[in-house]
Amino acid sequence: MKKPVFFLLIVIAMALVSCSDSNPVLTVEGGQIQGVETPTEGVIAYKGIPFAAPPLGELRWKEPQPVVPWEGVKVADTYGDAASQTTWDPDSFYGREWQASGSVPFTEDCLYLNVWTPAAGKTGQKLPVAMWIHGGGYREGFAYEPEMDGGEDYASRGVILVQVTYRLGSMGFFSHPLLSEESPNGVSGNYGLLDQAAALKWIRNNIEQFGGDPQNITIFGQSAGAGSVQSLCASPLSKDLISRAIIMSGGGLSDSRPGIILDSAQVANKRMMDHFGKTTLEDMRALSFEEMREMSAEYTAETNNRVMWSPVIDNYMLTGTFSDIARADEIADVPYMIGFTANDMNDMTQAVRDFCLLRSEKSSHPAYAYLFSRALPGDEAGAFHSSDLWYVFHAFRHSWRPFNPGDEELSIGMVDFWTNFAKYGNPNGSTGDDPWSPCTPESPAFMVLDVDGEKATFTMAEEPGYRGGQFPR
Repeated sequence: MKKPVFFLLIVIAMALVSCSDSNPVLTVEGGQIQGVETPTEGVIAYKGIPFAAPPLGELRWKEPQPVVPWEGVKVADTYGDAASQTTWDPDSFYGREWQASGSVPFTEDCLYLNVWTPAAGKTGQKLPVAMWIHGGGYREGFAYEPEMDGGEDYASRGVILVQVTYRLGSMGFFSHPLLSEESPNGVSGNYGLLDQAAALKWIRNNIEQFGGDPQNITIFGQSAGAGSVQSLCASPLSKDLISRAIIMSGGGLSDSRPGIILDSAQVANKRMMDHFGKTTLEDMRALSFEEMREMSAEYTAETNNRVMWSPVIDNYMLTGTFSDIARADEIADVPYMIGFTANDMNDMTQAVRDFCLLRSEKSSHPAYAYLFSRALPGDEAGAFHSSDLWYVFHAFRHSWRPFNPGDEELSIGMVDFWTNFAKYGNPNGSTGDDPWSPCTPESPAFMVLDVDGEKATFTMAEEPGYRGGQFPR
């Protein structure tokens, strides 16, 4: 009876070793971590990895600080908290669309990222990395919303997906003269952008442990996430860390978004704080997020002045608008993909085309333009702002909509385009063949992504077919 027991122990030991090989303990900034296996064979997920210290107490409204070390092995099986925010009304259009869970915790302790990789612990693999930045008007949203659940699809194509969370609203973009006086750089605000830059640096410093290439990082985002991509590509603090960039529904080359100057932002916020007798940093840091939200609403009602919390031109993180810096040829000199949806909030055709043509003039790297034209099935909302997210992440399983085989084909094609771009700087893959050609003066065309009946269509067109803006509520 001893031999069978002995052999059983050997089998168990071999199984444990095999499990350890496929899901190894990694060492990153702060300590050791271990991921969790996913339904996709070979893909390991790491959820809730801290990339900076919690921005609480005295660290509120300061640049992200180094990770607080931990002891032992942290099992990365739970998402970190989402940033403090006012969530969508569940009965609103987007509240129903995203089906965001009411159980998601929203706190100021929100500087975490998530990684999906097919090569955990394989430091020589040098796989391309895609860093995702969620949208939400710099006020709301989080990295692991259901419509962005595409980590396994990206990793199964050999691209490591990293989702990042950042400070939002009054916690992420609050400027004040006292904060600038306290700062070693003499500025305030842009904390959410600085969080994103810190996450980008974390990827550069740690992604080899996950099988990634720190010299091949694509950043991509939608709406405010696209604006964030533009800011990171324009910032002297981050642009040299970027290998490629995808801008989704964030506009292009334009003079309509001049940006908030730091002095103006500081004055506006100081007036609001003075209105409520909050004149010291101690007073302001003692306020809860909800108190800040209520004060803002009350201040607007009483004074008819609305305080906006969004990126500012501070001559530190941002030295000018994205368009101005692009015209000066000082943005990241990398391949770009840029586009929007056919029923987006406004017609971005000319702004996107102008950006691509400017890149053709300034750079040898290509710029690819697209229009997502699929009117989503199930209602009359069309190809509304953010509707492409279900397709970019192949996340139909989380949606109520009656998608058909054409939608499935379109989504698979789009994930292929996005991951090919992360790998090669070309959505077509390594060959560079059609169907998607760069937008140039000789051929200023967009890739139009659509469904005809139950068949996906991928068509190049110089007039992509914007159908009129809407922002469903």
